[in-house]
Amino acid sequence: MRKIASFSVDHDKINEGMYISRIDGDIITYDMRMRKPNMGDYIDNITMHSLEHMFATFVRNSKIGENVIYFGPMGCQTGFYLLVRDTESNVVLDTVKEVLNQIISHKGEMFGNTRKECGNYRNLNLECAQLESARYLKVLNSKEVTFKYE
Repeated sequence: MRKIASFSVDHDKINEGMYISRIDGDIITYDMRMRKPNMGDYIDNITMHSLEHMFATFVRNSKIGENVIYFGPMGCQTGFYLLVRDTESNVVLDTVKEVLNQIISHKGEMFGNTRKECGNYRNLNLECAQLESARYLKVLNSKEVTFKYE
């Protein structure tokens, strides 16, 4: 049986950053790696869930919103996948940074925080999403993003 693309990358060599995981026609899968894999520093569930709600809402309402296919967490708790159709990588990176800034500065309620909107609505915390967004934005601003795994 063939390995899936994400299992073909040496996770001991992946650092925090943003990478192109795979390209399928006009759909690009971005690996938004927020933690170095296998180091014991994982994103806790409430932070991951909260960031998913906030980021997904903002990115689907951004300038690339109509091209967003999916945004969701990695099961290994080290980041998220963002799938985007037919959009230049630098535009996606700029949008990711804008969305992170929107989350950091958000003063309203957590998006999708009611029983009707979410199957685990009590497991949300805006401050957790904001802290993780600030952490990841610092990573993205600290180095050139080449979108290639090291």
